[in-house]
Amino acid sequence: MVDHRTSRVLALCVLFLLLLFHSTFQQLVAPLPRSERAALLQLRSSLGLRGKDWPIKADPCSIWVGVQCKNGRVIGINVSGFKRTRIGSQSPQFAVDALANLSQLVSFNASRFKLPGSIPDWFGQQLVSLQVLDLMSCSISGAIPSSLGNLTNLTALFLSHNGLTGIVPSSLGQLSRLLLLDLSQNLLSGSIPSSFAALGNLTLLDMSSNYLSGTIPPAVGTLSKLQFLILFNNSLSSSIPAQIGDLSNLIDLDLSSNSLSGSLPLDLSGLRNMQRMMIGKNLLSGSLPGNLFSSLTRLEFLVLNDNDFTGEFPDTLWSMPGLRFLDASTNNFTGTLPPGINSNSSTNGVVFNLSQNMFYGGLTLIVRRFSFIDLSGNYFQGNVRNDTRRNASLDENCLRQVSSQRSVAQCASFYAERGLIFDNFGLPNATRPPSKPDKKSDRRLIILVVVLGGLGFIAFVVIMLLFMFGCPRRRGATNHRGTGVGPVPTGESPPPPAVVLNLASLGDAFPYHQILQATDNFSDLTLIKHGHSGDLFRAILEGGIPVVIKRIDLHSIKKDGYMLELDFFSKVSHPRLVPLLGHCLDNVSEKVLIYKYMPNGDLSSSLFKKPNSEDESLQSLDWITRLKIAIGAAEGLSYLHHDCNPPLVHRTSEQGASGTSAATCAYDVYCFGKVLLELVTGKLGISASSDATMKDFLEGTLPYISIYDKELVTNIVDPSLIIDEDLLEEVWAMAVVARSCLNPKPSRRPLMRYILKALENPLKVVREEHTSSARLRTTSSRGSWNAALFGSWRSSSDVAAVPAAPINKGEGGSSFKQSGTTGSQGSNQNGGGDHSSSTRRHSNEVFPEPLDVQEVETPNEG
Repeated sequence: MVDHRTSRVLALCVLFLLLLFHSTFQQLVAPLPRSERAALLQLRSSLGLRGKDWPIKADPCSIWVGVQCKNGRVIGINVSGFKRTRIGSQSPQFAVDALANLSQLVSFNASRFKLPGSIPDWFGQQLVSLQVLDLMSCSISGAIPSSLGNLTNLTALFLSHNGLTGIVPSSLGQLSRLLLLDLSQNLLSGSIPSSFAALGNLTLLDMSSNYLSGTIPPAVGTLSKLQFLILFNNSLSSSIPAQIGDLSNLIDLDLSSNSLSGSLPLDLSGLRNMQRMMIGKNLLSGSLPGNLFSSLTRLEFLVLNDNDFTGEFPDTLWSMPGLRFLDASTNNFTGTLPPGINSNSSTNGVVFNLSQNMFYGGLTLIVRRFSFIDLSGNYFQGNVRNDTRRNASLDENCLRQVSSQRSVAQCASFYAERGLIFDNFGLPNATRPPSKPDKKSDRRLIILVVVLGGLGFIAFVVIMLLFMFGCPRRRGATNHRGTGVGPVPTGESPPPPAVVLNLASLGDAFPYHQILQATDNFSDLTLIKHGHSGDLFRAILEGGIPVVIKRIDLHSIKKDGYMLELDFFSKVSHPRLVPLLGHCLDNVSEKVLIYKYMPNGDLSSSLFKKPNSEDESLQSLDWITRLKIAIGAAEGLSYLHHDCNPPLVHRTSEQGASGTSAATCAYDVYCFGKVLLELVTGKLGISASSDATMKDFLEGTLPYISIYDKELVTNIVDPSLIIDEDLLEEVWAMAVVARSCLNPKPSRRPLMRYILKALENPLKVVREEHTSSARLRTTSSRGSWNAALFGSWRSSSDVAAVPAAPINKGEGGSSFKQSGTTGSQGSNQNGGGDHSSSTRRHSNEVFPEPLDVQEVETPNEG
């Protein structure tokens, strides 16, 4: 009994002590001042933060996500990537005035949280304790306030991926404690401030992808702690300062895509810790100093492409043990390959690109050192070992028994100019160095050239006359809208019997067992997708070359259909088309085509990179990238439609209203319009969806696209896009182009050449100042590229690709009626907002012809 009572007393004592300790602990934790709590609540309201992250009744210091306190004061706020409430997301603003009441704030991180507006000037006056300011990808615009130079405690300033304009204030040079400065991916102009020489503690300086001009200040060489100097994609000019060679701690130097000129300074040999040197796409010239790279023993990536370097390629670069990637393409390097392999050099994963230079001679064993080497566009001659073909690109050389080589005349001329022997592709009469010129022989040569030239001209005239009067017109010739084009047949017939394919010109022939081995017997693990004309598999050939293999099952695909594809690649070559590397035609029941592996995947996989969330938008692609994708695709289709004779069609059938199948360029244009809408809206997979889904999508999207109302398009623009007013005009223009492509009448769809010009000049599509030109108003509506492009806007029956439901927009009524009453579009519109009358204006009034476009077509109206 006593023991039981004692245990109860002890338990009560312990409970009392715990309560006493808890009460004492609460007293030790200093409460948050009312002013700071009020400031946090105000910030919660102005930013529209969710109660899930900042619950209003909870203690901010212990419960609120991203709030950091010390000694009862707020020292850090991190709202990076936060989501707003539904109301807060409707009109986000740079509303952070409450921060002025947090006098001890050390860190503010709002990266990837939209704060449209400009950085307030009071930031630099009142946030004097701030050490870290991260406003990356916040949709900020306007200038960088010079008052930020007063934040002398700042160690990290991130303002990248915004729409900042104006010059970089020199006052930032006062931030002597700054370690990291990132101003990349903005619209900044002017020069790099010379005051940056005072940033002695700086380890990272990134000002890439702006509009900076002028020279690189030589004083940058005094930043002894600098490890990353990133200035690519600007308009910097003059030479590379020799003082950069004093940055002994520099790891990454990227000066590519500027207008830098002159030679590469030998002083750069002082960059002993350099791992990445990127100086491609400039105007650099001269030869590379032989001893420049010998001390750069840690160099892993070297990019020299698209310059004007000349002379011999430094021997050091062939044997650097750590070098993993080198791109010296599109220069004027010359000389021969080294004789053999350096046994001290690793062979795994090394990639060299020496294409489009003037290397010559035979291929040596050095080629075997690389997992891949691009030697195309040079003048190598002689035989090629089988193992060399697996890891090298050899197009446009002078090599024997290799497809896609230069002509005999090109090769012979190159070698003769240098006094070298050309082996004439192994055939007799190899060219030798020319002897001293003989005046008599020169005279005979001139006479011979004149005679042969005259005969050639006569023969040319005869052939042209025969062609004009003796050749029948091609059946199914296209009209100006591209309908009824060939050569893709609409039936089941293979190419005409007269077509003889030269398989030697279509890449290498691979044995079937090698294909099975590369695809693991066409395992589902290697399957990429089921294509229209065959299944696509990912594979690695011998030598580690990644490829894509198309398996064509003749039981399910129309017989000899693969011959159409081979015939296509025998006639067509364009940078926007995936190269065909080889084939395997041995198997009776299935055929195999081997394509170059594109690391970014096809168009859909490139567009639809999803973040690790349920958000379906294209957050990984900025607008500039999307526009480049659209222009690139348009270039490829324009080449097929207009540069190939006869025109070639990307899609081989269209199910029209009559139920008939027709291979038309107009259907390509329709499909391309769907892709453009995907780029604008961020909706995934629409171009590959069912007819019903597509119809619903168009009915909900097209009414928001009007040439007369830019603001309408904001209702369908991908919300993840960070765009300013100018970029919004480009988005608007692409939406207008997409709608023109989606005209329900194939004859009203624009030609790809006009679509390409519109995408290359998007602001000329929508800006109204061109519409008042008297010259343009008198231009024939059929004579301008935009008139041909936007003929679908001429009549009310062509405006919508689908029936448009009324859309309520404040004043009520459909978007088309609103667009008809827009006063800024001129006085020819009816004030009553009649739909038909607003869209019957001549297309050359709505879309004026650019002043620099001289091409005029007068097509027959079909």
